[in-house]
Amino acid sequence: MMIYRALGALLHYPDADLVEAAAEIGVVLDADRRLTATTRAAVSRLVARLGASDLIEAQEIYVSQFDRSRSLSLHLFEHIHGESRDRGQAMVNLAAHYEAAGYRIDTRELPDYLPLFLEFLSLTADDEANSLLGDVIHILSAIRIRLERRGSDYGAIFAALEDLAARKAPRAAVESLLEHDRAPAEEAAAIDEDWEEVPAFAGDGSCPAARETLNRMAEFALPTDHARDGV
Repeated sequence: MMIYRALGALLHYPDADLVEAAAEIGVVLDADRRLTATTRAAVSRLVARLGASDLIEAQEIYVSQFDRSRSLSLHLFEHIHGESRDRGQAMVNLAAHYEAAGYRIDTRELPDYLPLFLEFLSLTADDEANSLLGDVIHILSAIRIRLERRGSDYGAIFAALEDLAARKAPRAAVESLLEHDRAPAEEAAAIDEDWEEVPAFAGDGSCPAARETLNRMAEFALPTDHARDGV
């Protein structure tokens, strides 16, 4: 079904091709009457923004939301398994499901990457696609709520997926995912801390021998411009 491919395309990192195709994607989404009028209007706003915005600005918005926030991760199993061993097994099972349907992943992306998952749904029968979507609908609903809290128009994509799913997200499951959410600034700071490089040298520079060595090195500093000019 084209709608899944169209929604997946909107979740890719914005590039010139996506901006050029934005209007065409909007036509596909607006034509699907399974989406509510409210959802179609929200998707149209997102498409219009992508089609009209500066590419660098669109990319910055994308990175700030999906790359700098674990709670908005596009890797589905991260939301329920984190980095535990269970996530690895879940991805193995999902990849096996793809292969059983006759498809092999031909990309570096993990099986639970949402645009990849939506690409697979676009290749399956309606009933199976809606059922598979229903299996992860609580994750998608939680992401939609987080995006809406941030005032992000990307929430429209997840609202559309909720409209398409065979069942509604259980409220308890969604609330469980939202329970420990951090403020966006706190979450970004935590990610920065996790990725902070470990210093190459330990210590505070108070070692006397180290200070003496640095002092000697300073004696051999390059001359200033005035010194080279003989001033």
